Amino acid sequence: MSGNKKNPWYIAGLYFECQQCSRCCSGPEEGVIWVTIREIELIADFLKETVGQVRQKYLKRAGLRTTIIEQLVSKDCIFLQKIDGRKKCVIYPVRPNQCRTWPFWSSNLDDPDSWNDVAKKCDGLNRGKLYSFEKIEKIRTQKEW
Repeated sequence: MSGNKKNPWYIAGLYFECQQCSRCCSGPEEGVIWVTIREIELIADFLKETVGQVRQKYLKRAGLRTTIIEQLVSKDCIFLQKIDGRKKCVIYPVRPNQCRTWPFWSSNLDDPDSWNDVAKKCDGLNRGKLYSFEKIEKIRTQKEW
């Protein structure tokens, strides 16, 4: 976080309202969505599959960590599926913490330019609900949901 930690650039809060455009989960760039063992268990329960099945069908190892795989051509998250003509997350109620904390990731909050670069892809930034600094920090630093 740039600037004084007591007074970051977003001290007055930021506006965000998800537009359900699914661009945060879509390619063409590759991304990494880290998942914990607990999140894998939640996904498995939600999909009514075993943890082993979920690991085999939807996840891959990256060093010592585990990430959700992407669709080969589009680079969309494997859980982003077309439903009723729109792309939707099929595990939304149990989506990983990394997904839950979007767009309040530290990398997006480094400085106003980082935030505004993300706004070029995400139509929900700089509109809708005002999130206070305290709420942003709570979301940004949460480790589990």
